[in-house]
Amino acid sequence: MPHRVVVLALDGLLPFELGIAQRIFGRSLGAEPRNKGKKLYEVVTCSVRPPGPVHTDADFTITVEHGPEALATADTVVIPASYELGPVHTEGRLTEELAAAFALVRPGTRMVSICTGSYVLAAAGYLDGRPATTHWSSAEHFQRIFPNVRVDPDVLFIDDGDVLTSAGVAAGIDLCLHIVRRDHGAAVANEIARRTVVPPHRDGGQAQYIHRPVPEPQFATTTGARAWALGRLDRPILLRDMARQEAMSVRTFTRRFREEVGVSPGQWLAQQRVERARQLLESTDLSIDQVARDAGFGTATSLRQHLQAALGVPPTVYRRTFRTTADQGH
Repeated sequence: MPHRVVVLALDGLLPFELGIAQRIFGRSLGAEPRNKGKKLYEVVTCSVRPPGPVHTDADFTITVEHGPEALATADTVVIPASYELGPVHTEGRLTEELAAAFALVRPGTRMVSICTGSYVLAAAGYLDGRPATTHWSSAEHFQRIFPNVRVDPDVLFIDDGDVLTSAGVAAGIDLCLHIVRRDHGAAVANEIARRTVVPPHRDGGQAQYIHRPVPEPQFATTTGARAWALGRLDRPILLRDMARQEAMSVRTFTRRFREEVGVSPGQWLAQQRVERARQLLESTDLSIDQVARDAGFGTATSLRQHLQAALGVPPTVYRRTFRTTADQGH
């Protein structure tokens, strides 16, 4: 049976964010021989009230065909942002309708918020003592209302196992693609990203979008250095060599790189090498030692350390879980 995703539509919702789950999960198709071409998720939209109209922040309403009882059938619940959260936003408490709806959610259901949908998760108690994020412009207020939540305003999303939160608007796409990648591997997520015409993984975090002017076209960037590095991940890459590609000093390059990407050059390189290793583990029969060399980690020990830190699993477990080649057969 497809994994059932139930999207909770609240009055004042943002139509763009409401559609993210359907666009990403609803178009995810199996890539392995046993489920090739089959839908991996079933997406259902529900309201906290009986079926009927739900107001949006635009000049139209939507008709939702399912009431809160749909939440009882969910494997994953997605809560998009709303501009009419009332006491959830001002006092950090659920309305009676929301409390009754959340009482229907089964224990162990994966909970996901997009943008300020995190307020609803926090008010329901799902984020107590846990890391979470929300739109950068709401992060300070969110932390005041929910002091028990460990708020990180700089990231695009946070995966804390059974509870996941994203930053504003388009970061919901990043999070949903991440969930597909976690559930079914990079090959499926990358195909959805291609069809949606978005990158399968964005570098950096919200720091890229907080009160920073868009550079003028003639403004020097680090794009060339990044492209150069991506073409030689299997070889040693020194910071001074990357800086030399843009004719910058190491100090200027490092500052400019962090401004544009949101992380340091070293962190970015590690991320790209982890992604290369994932692709090789999924799509080739190379040994772990060869994957480590081709991804630029040098040794299998280094690869294991980086993959464990980034994904929480060693290379052999990742390959066994997400192998997509036809000869794997499952």
